[in-house]
Amino acid sequence: MRPLRRVLALVCIALGSLAFVPGVARGQSDLEGAVVEIPVTGVVDPFLADHVRGTIDDAETQRASAVLLLIDTPGGLGSSMRGITEAILNAEVPVIGYVSPSGARAASAGTFILLACPVAAMAPATNVGAAHPVGLSGAIESAKATNDAAAFLRDLAETHGRDGDWAERAVRESESVGASEALEIGVIDLIAPDTTALLDRIDGMTVTVDGDREVTLEVAGAPIRSERLGAFLGFLHALLDPNLAFIFFWMGLALIAIEFFVPGGVAGTIGGLMFIAALVALGSLPVQLIGVGLLVASIVFFVLEILNPGIGVPTAGGVISILLGGWFLFDTSVPGVRVSPFVIVPVAGIAAFFFLVVVRAAMRLRHRQVITRDETLLGREGIVVRDLGPRGVVQVASEEWTADAVSGTPRRGERIRVVAMDGVRLRVEPVEDPATTPAPAGVEEVGQTTGGSTT
Repeated sequence: MRPLRRVLALVCIALGSLAFVPGVARGQSDLEGAVVEIPVTGVVDPFLADHVRGTIDDAETQRASAVLLLIDTPGGLGSSMRGITEAILNAEVPVIGYVSPSGARAASAGTFILLACPVAAMAPATNVGAAHPVGLSGAIESAKATNDAAAFLRDLAETHGRDGDWAERAVRESESVGASEALEIGVIDLIAPDTTALLDRIDGMTVTVDGDREVTLEVAGAPIRSERLGAFLGFLHALLDPNLAFIFFWMGLALIAIEFFVPGGVAGTIGGLMFIAALVALGSLPVQLIGVGLLVASIVFFVLEILNPGIGVPTAGGVISILLGGWFLFDTSVPGVRVSPFVIVPVAGIAAFFFLVVVRAAMRLRHRQVITRDETLLGREGIVVRDLGPRGVVQVASEEWTADAVSGTPRRGERIRVVAMDGVRLRVEPVEDPATTPAPAGVEEVGQTTGGSTT
């Protein structure tokens, strides 16, 4: 078990170090004159916010032509959103917000990010809005938080001459509009089918950056440098997917529970790591406490089935709890944040099979192995292979075992008897009268021959 823990620790350290290696979290290529493309996808979290802020800084330092944010997000943490919008508003390089590809959305925190950009564009068949703040329990936030968010989004919109009234409705009434309507009411500047068309259309446009400085865009035909999250931060960011968060949370709890029935440390260690990763993810998503409670209850039901096999009622309760827990885990009023039924149903089926078949079989096998070993070895006699002082090695039933002497100090070649077992270790005592018990062939010669002569 110790070697396994060392390996896990080294893996975690190695992965963690990737977050601080230059060129892994952000590319270090020459950005001068280029358009720096940053995908703003998935949940807006601290990892993504740090990446966007750092990349904008790099673009300024290396004199990039512009920064292009490709937005497709259901929202995320308010603090992370504020960090990104602050970086956009204070950037010395023009930042272009583009909701893309078709089918993407800039919901909740994504709405704030899009309207903070000097240029706001959308691809056809995309939408923006539904920016009402949502709390951890899935409940709508207080009037104070709503008023603050509404004032902030209105100010962002009006800073770039966009419709402040709609921005306020997006917060207070969770209003959402498609690309065509957003252009018609003045929420965005243009609609473009792809990145090339977007850059061609905005080339020569004058925008305001860093508060009051006007810049003319020169982006048509500019090279595009895509700056994505590094491997380690990308992995952490991917965990914030609602489906993965659900799987990691439930499996983490399940493996921790299994550790109590089939000890060994492996299940508990893996389960603990998955559970911690799930907590990080759930902290950035609109979680409903009823869903968390149902998933915890499912583990309790399956444990009851293991303790009282054959009843069947706890199993049904466990499956139902997983199905309902996955369905109610997130606030469904937040666009795009929900666990897919095609994930919930297989997890429920695998959970029932795992607890009722695999775990139960492992427990039976472990129990049978202990009984069989005890019944076979207790009272058996053997020979000392390595002196017991008090621990050494003995040969019993044609196998070598680590053993502890309960009395005396048996030497190599002397006979012992098994009196107890401690896991996979034997507890033995010396056989006082070797003559009363026939020894296996060759034992007497080994025990009584010294220097080639017999005494």
